[in-house]
Amino acid sequence: MLVVVTQTDVNQPVEPAVEAPRQRRRIHRAWFVAAVTFVTIIGAAAFRSLPGLLIDPLHAEFHWSRGTIGLAVSINLALYGLTAPFAAALMDRFGIRRVVAVALIVIALGSGLTVWMESAWQLLLCWGLLVGLGSGSMALAFAATVTNRWFTTRRGLVTGILTAASASGQLIFLPVLSWMVDTYEWRPAAVTVALAALAVVPFVWLLLRDHPADVGVKPYGSEEFVAKPPPATGAARRAVTVLLKAARTGPFWLLAGSFAICGASTNGLIQTHFVPAAHDEHMPVRVAASLLAVIGVFDVVGTIASGWFTDRFDARRLLAVYYALRGISLLFLPLLLHATVHPPMIFFIVFYGLDWVATVPPTLALCREQYGEDSAIVFGWVLASHQVGAALVAVIGGVVRDTFGSYDVMWIASGALCAAAALMALVIRRVGDEKAVRPAVT
Repeated sequence: MLVVVTQTDVNQPVEPAVEAPRQRRRIHRAWFVAAVTFVTIIGAAAFRSLPGLLIDPLHAEFHWSRGTIGLAVSINLALYGLTAPFAAALMDRFGIRRVVAVALIVIALGSGLTVWMESAWQLLLCWGLLVGLGSGSMALAFAATVTNRWFTTRRGLVTGILTAASASGQLIFLPVLSWMVDTYEWRPAAVTVALAALAVVPFVWLLLRDHPADVGVKPYGSEEFVAKPPPATGAARRAVTVLLKAARTGPFWLLAGSFAICGASTNGLIQTHFVPAAHDEHMPVRVAASLLAVIGVFDVVGTIASGWFTDRFDARRLLAVYYALRGISLLFLPLLLHATVHPPMIFFIVFYGLDWVATVPPTLALCREQYGEDSAIVFGWVLASHQVGAALVAVIGGVVRDTFGSYDVMWIASGALCAAAALMALVIRRVGDEKAVRPAVT
């Protein structure tokens, strides 16, 4: 091959390459929104730290049965879940900021009014109804809505981080509240919960934004600008319509059933009854509450790790592993409860913390895979089943303790249910399989 070199080519001076000035990388606005959401969930997590600490003090002061107190916790947990899908639809209608701010005020009102209660129905009204409705609007559907709107990539990681916020709140508030209950009785603890919820409202109103288009940016990881959709009307109708469509698919029932068992074995059982169960074995309340706080420490690690795993591995298999290991650990718990803390109990606490809400990122990922744009509302209904399961076990656990004098039956039954949840997760069909369906609301 002949190469011709001209005189100009030879004599032309070669100019040195000029490097383009390096642009300072700016942190995407989505991470600031995620940070505000994280702080908001931490502040609202105080109310989730208190129920297990109130059972014995309320029983001693008012002579209410543990079943009655458990019923108030049960109503709270059930409404926490049942409100979530409607809250997700309301966020589409009125915006995230307004819904969350009102929810925090309702939580503060319900918790603050308990200091004047004298009858059991007032406990059901304040702690069950008001705090349940407010907390339901602060449920994981809030995190799902923020993740879906602001992130296109790293959704599993962000879901894990926001889910871990609740555990972080438990870590912060549980030791403080247990010290208050032990030193000053339960009323100052209830006031602290109310003040913590109110303290977060200014952060939500001033810093949280509903959609990336509100500040003129793309969702994180997106190549295209996404216009803000018009407000969705008929929030309640849309929530019910999405439920009816999703209920005609098999994956919905498998996700709802397994997540109900998740709630039964965490919020309903351990969070509500671990402290009184340990106290039955003469463990000081403050020590038992500190163990729950340690669960919160490792919950943060486990949930964020689970989000990272969810971005890389099959969510169904992750769920099966999580539920199976949780069930095995519960079967050993009756042998581990003693008056003092010993190495096997520490191992249980660490393991249960890592597994506590590690189920959330893969469950949300499966909802997103199966139901697309409706995934936040569908996840709200799946979360409702989580809380219904928690509510049932909260009240059943109290009745079992009143009847048999111990919680041993509950530990064993919950372990068996976790084994069933592992099997349910494995049989969920992937999108693209013959009978997998993705409903859409028109």
